[in-house]
Amino acid sequence: MTAPAAELQKAVFAALAGDAAIVAALGGGKIYDHVPAGTAFPYVTFGRTSVYDWSTATESGTEQLFTLHVWSKARGRAEALAIIERIGALLHDQPLALDGHALVNLRQEFSEVRQDEDHDVYHGLVRFRAVTETA
Repeated sequence: MTAPAAELQKAVFAALAGDAAIVAALGGGKIYDHVPAGTAFPYVTFGRTSVYDWSTATESGTEQLFTLHVWSKARGRAEALAIIERIGALLHDQPLALDGHALVNLRQEFSEVRQDEDHDVYHGLVRFRAVTETA
């Protein structure tokens, strides 16, 4: 059986890559675990994932906290904020299918956009909390 975090990442990737609005906003399917050199902005990357045991006496489960990063070189925050808004609409409380695991819930907990003046880029963060059980 595949690790629940890997299955969740696959499901998140599929949800984002399968959405025409996200693909259009990114100028293509630019959703990465590792960004290829020379990738044009904007794009989305998978960030930190933390997995905690969430088992009960009768069920095996995990709590997962994961972050998606939005990278934009547009003038101002609007592009990054719009992409974050769409990501939230696609994932928050949605019943994503996981192989070998059941998604109990998926909630957006936090988002922000900040300017990185050293690199002339807007960096957006969106953090989610998911609870999964073994199917």
